[in-house]
Amino acid sequence: MKRIVLFALAAYLVRLLFGLSSELFGPDESQIYLIGLQYFTTGAWPYFGPDVVYTHTQIPGALQGLLVGGPMFVLPIPEAPYILLNLLSLASLWFLAWYIGRRLPEVPRWILWPWIFFAPWTLEMSTHIINQSYVLPGAVVFFIGAFEAAPPLRIGAIGRRLAWFLMGLGVMWVYQFHLSYSLLIPIAAAVFALAARRNLRLALEGLAFLGLGALVSGSTVIPTLLHMGPSVVAGSTASNVVFEPRNLLQLPQLTARFLSFASFEIVRFIGADTPARLEFLVAYPWAAPFVVVAAIGGVIQVLVLAAGFFRTRLPRADWPAVKWFTLGTLLLMYASFTLSVKNPASHTIYVTLPVAMIYAFTCWAPMLKTRTGQRFAAVLFVCGAITYLAVGIRDFHLRSLYTNRATVVRAIEEKNYRLMGERRPELWKVR
Repeated sequence: MKRIVLFALAAYLVRLLFGLSSELFGPDESQIYLIGLQYFTTGAWPYFGPDVVYTHTQIPGALQGLLVGGPMFVLPIPEAPYILLNLLSLASLWFLAWYIGRRLPEVPRWILWPWIFFAPWTLEMSTHIINQSYVLPGAVVFFIGAFEAAPPLRIGAIGRRLAWFLMGLGVMWVYQFHLSYSLLIPIAAAVFALAARRNLRLALEGLAFLGLGALVSGSTVIPTLLHMGPSVVAGSTASNVVFEPRNLLQLPQLTARFLSFASFEIVRFIGADTPARLEFLVAYPWAAPFVVVAAIGGVIQVLVLAAGFFRTRLPRADWPAVKWFTLGTLLLMYASFTLSVKNPASHTIYVTLPVAMIYAFTCWAPMLKTRTGQRFAAVLFVCGAITYLAVGIRDFHLRSLYTNRATVVRAIEEKNYRLMGERRPELWKVR
């Protein structure tokens, strides 16, 4: 038990430090921070959350403002939101690692737990202030609930009522941070259909607990409904539904991006394009060989996972159910992007990371029992650690809070969020 606590503490500190070294003053990160800073400095209730820049709308609900600004009332320093965010993300990843361990007891824990905590997409996208970072806790509880509520996938790790409750909790949590919550509704409907085929009474009971969970996390939307009216709340979401047939050509890219959530996809995080990536390698020559090896390892992982879709046999009774659930989630995403204002960029489907992780470890489980598989994992861990040391050093000096912390301190002390920056126009939320 002592070792578990020490590991959790170490993981938290590493993730917190990495988050603090990550970008803050970019256009999206700063706007998310300003939502909370505005709440703290003015005391005005944050009726709306993140902006949807393509349609000049805002997502209804107060969770974003509360989770960024709320910690400042307890600890009025710029780092306060990071402290809470990393507690939330660590707890959700702990839950995910525990659940995968219950499903796959044969996977070595020294591989499973560090990978869940420090894989690129869980380290990069759940430690710093941006709305997708806050999606992760809701996504984890939703999909664990879905796996445990669907009879073909259930292993009995949690009770059925709790599973349905977590599904509802997850939907309305994600609803307040990102439009990808819309993917969760048809998945919940499919789970209900599967459960109803087995036992209609229990499925209907499950719906009641789903509603209860949705009420708990959705309670922070109620003030927006009362203040702005249902039409504004519904309109701010519906305006983002746009028919986009060009996204029908994106299936290969979408598949690769989805599977990369569980792999060591490092290339996108070291630079926006090839010249920027080469510049990073030149700037940190001591890390360059490790970055290259890690990147190649990540590509191998994606190829193995893609091949898994064509495997008909695996020494696990639940393999067909896991594979078809994963394929169904992928096809749902593919279909949904024909009605999305956005193209299928990775951050827009981040909500499905738990599915990618569960599918990946189900595929990898037989390999990770072998000495070759374990050596591959060890090499990837070492290369990944050195890679992210270089990434953290670069971002700390170029992009982080600490490039202009004094301004944020003044904004907090003087209760004037405008010292940090201006929020996008308030009229967005009513369009």
